[in-house]
Amino acid sequence: MGYSLHLAHLYGDLLNTYGDIGNVLVLEYYAKQMGIEFTSEIVSIEQDFDEKKFDLAFFGGGQDFEQAIVSKDIQRMKESLTTFIEDDGPMLAICGGYQLLGQYYIGAHGERIEGIHALSHHTESQINHRFIGDITIKNEETGETYHGFENHNGLTFLGEDEKPLGIVISGNGNNGSDKTEGAIYKNVCCSYFHGPILARNGLLAKRLLLAALKRKYPNDDFSKQEALEIKATY
Repeated sequence: MGYSLHLAHLYGDLLNTYGDIGNVLVLEYYAKQMGIEFTSEIVSIEQDFDEKKFDLAFFGGGQDFEQAIVSKDIQRMKESLTTFIEDDGPMLAICGGYQLLGQYYIGAHGERIEGIHALSHHTESQINHRFIGDITIKNEETGETYHGFENHNGLTFLGEDEKPLGIVISGNGNNGSDKTEGAIYKNVCCSYFHGPILARNGLLAKRLLLAALKRKYPNDDFSKQEALEIKATY
C-alpha cells in the first residue's frame, strides 16, 4: 500500500525567518526515505484551514510586523486549527508560530498580541534583551537530545497541560529560568529552535511523520518506517 501525507504550511509566504521553511523540505526528504508521497500547500491571508484536508501542519516565525498581520488573520482559523490539534493532528510550530498558538504574547513595544488560545502557554517580552546562541536540550520521555540555535525576545511560560519539548542542557530555552524549551501538547511540538530544527534533529522529523501516518492509517503496521535509521548532522 502506498502512503501519502499532505502538509499545511501556515502563512508560509509571510513567516520564514531564519530559513524555517527548511523544516518543510526536511519533512519531505525523510518522507521519501520512509516511502511516503509528501505534498505541501501554503495556507495564508484570507484563506481557510480545512482540518479534514491536511495530515500535518507547519507554522513558522517572522518579524513583529508580519506576526501582527498574521495574529489578526489567524483568528478566522481558530476553531478549525483547534479542532485539528484536539483531534491529534501533528504540527510543528517555531518561534512566532509557537507564540500564536498560545494565549497571547507581548510585543517589543509592550503591546498585547492575541494568540488563538489553542494551547495554554503565554509569552512575555524581555526589555532590551534577546536569547541568542546555540542550545542543547534533552527530551525526558524519549531520551533524545536535540541541538539548535535560539534567537528570541519572548519569555514563554507553559500551561499545566503542556510538557516541554526538552530540558535545557545548555542555552536559555523558553524563559531562561525554568530550564524548559519548547512545548508538547498531544501531537503538537513547539520550539524556539531555528536553523531549521529538523535539519539537525532528524529523529524529531521522523516522530512527526509517524504520528501523521498512524493517525491517517490507524490499522496499518509501520514497523518498517519506525526502523528507518535517521542520522542527525551537526
